[in-house]
Amino acid sequence: MDKNQKHKYTSRAKIIKSMAHPTRLLIIDELAKGERCVNELTEMVGDDKSTVSKHISVLKNAGLLEDDKRGASIYYKLKCPCVTQYFDCIEQVLKRNSKDYLKAIGG
Repeated sequence: MDKNQKHKYTSRAKIIKSMAHPTRLLIIDELAKGERCVNELTEMVGDDKSTVSKHISVLKNAGLLEDDKRGASIYYKLKCPCVTQYFDCIEQVLKRNSKDYLKAIGG
């Protein structure tokens, strides 16, 4: 692998790793519906504000989110909503694996 390829795959891995947590997947799903402030996301996730802020920070550092400060609130939205297409692919893999599993056990 040459230097450019390594950079390309390292960059992809950073984005994928940032999404590799159930809470972050929920945040992305919710932001796909529209922007939300941290308080709304905290309520949806059911964790404390500090924990949710850390998850948001991981997603933001990977370049998936952008923010807009309005008064005392910060609103977040997806920088590239196309990231949810990745989830569609994952769902297809899960369905396929489920079908293969059912075949294997005779279901």
